Amino acid sequence: MKYLISVLMENEAGSLSRVVGLFSQRGYNIETLNVAPTDDPTLSRLTLTTNVDVDKIEQITKQLHKLIEIVKVIELSDCVHIERELMLIKVRATGVNREEIKRNADIFRAQIVDVTPNLYTIQIVGDSEKLDGFIDVIGRDKILEVVRSGVIGIARGEKVLAV
Repeated sequence: MKYLISVLMENEAGSLSRVVGLFSQRGYNIETLNVAPTDDPTLSRLTLTTNVDVDKIEQITKQLHKLIEIVKVIELSDCVHIERELMLIKVRATGVNREEIKRNADIFRAQIVDVTPNLYTIQIVGDSEKLDGFIDVIGRDKILEVVRSGVIGIARGEKVLAV
């Protein structure tokens, strides 16, 4: 099962490598990983997705809590949450395809952020399924390059990840 974990950790050199090392030592794969400072410059928020069994996710969260630089861990898959991912996609846009790609971008609420005579670079934000759907609609034969940010997430309502 796919899990979304959000971690509040000290913003220090080596903190990220210790978290990643915890996963690699146990043979768990990190599918996506995002880290950025919070409104408090001494803290960073790390969000990652991993695909493991139910019993292993419990072990992962317990091991994360044992790391000195970890302040708080929340498993967002357990609660109602919002998740987003950013994708930049460069597509071949010539002739009749040009208008069709623009129409599909509008349907998916994507933005064309760069235009050349033969290419569009499109920015799209949404959950992973929306981004995958956009790739399917555009057609892999027209795609030249794809860059994805990885998933970020936040709990809905009153539940917060803060000190």
